[in-house]
Amino acid sequence: MREQIGLTLRDVEIASTALSDVRGIEEFIINPSRLSDIETKGVVPSIYRLYVLSVIYRTDFSELLKLYGVDLSSTAADFTVCRPAKTHRVEIMADRGSVTVPVKFDPGFDLRQSTNLGRMIENWGVVPLQYLQELARKKYTYAYIGTEDLTMYPLVLPGSFIQVDEERSRVEEGKWRSEYERPIYFVETREGYLCCWCSIRKGEIVLQSHPLSSVQPRILKHPQEAEVIGQVVGVAMRLADWHYPSQPPQQATPELIEGEPKEVRRR
Repeated sequence: MREQIGLTLRDVEIASTALSDVRGIEEFIINPSRLSDIETKGVVPSIYRLYVLSVIYRTDFSELLKLYGVDLSSTAADFTVCRPAKTHRVEIMADRGSVTVPVKFDPGFDLRQSTNLGRMIENWGVVPLQYLQELARKKYTYAYIGTEDLTMYPLVLPGSFIQVDEERSRVEEGKWRSEYERPIYFVETREGYLCCWCSIRKGEIVLQSHPLSSVQPRILKHPQEAEVIGQVVGVAMRLADWHYPSQPPQQATPELIEGEPKEVRRR
């Protein structure tokens, strides 16, 4: 790679030293003997030197990581090795690499009818992820429902991913014909995040769990103790291979009357 762009070991040392001076990071310096060991003896460079090489060689940092078995495009798939118990925001957004997306659909496809997506798509194409990112609506936040967060069970299962519209942070009040009509909100409290129904009254917010959940509703001061991030507008949820965690018997959750609990736990 170095020889392809006509650089010598000395050239790399000079360039890395210059970058070190600019950034004030001594670890950026790559002397000729160290670079030779990296190229010929399989020595793994530090993250500092790998970054410097990506700059000098005009190569994407993620591509150099692949040379050492680290593929950043696998980040989302690798999330499965760890399933956090608490609900939290999902901050990682891949902006490099490419993805295969549908580019031509069956002209007979009718949105009003259920269909097999695989048969609906006629042609696939490759699109850089950075282009897709530009199309993303900035008002959305994405979050993960913790494996032990049963607040909205069974409507929203633990382990689900949710899409939150931050422009819909005002809690709607009203009478709902079913639980599917009532807006669900993503809320940040001092203890962490949760996904729940909400109602506001006299400077307080009621964080209402699903009536079939073992989680008790709560009342907190609003907005001092609880902030509504936005309304949940999308859910990605697995319906199989999930089991309700074993736990001691719980008291029955209060029934809802016109969207309000009979009793709630204050803190």
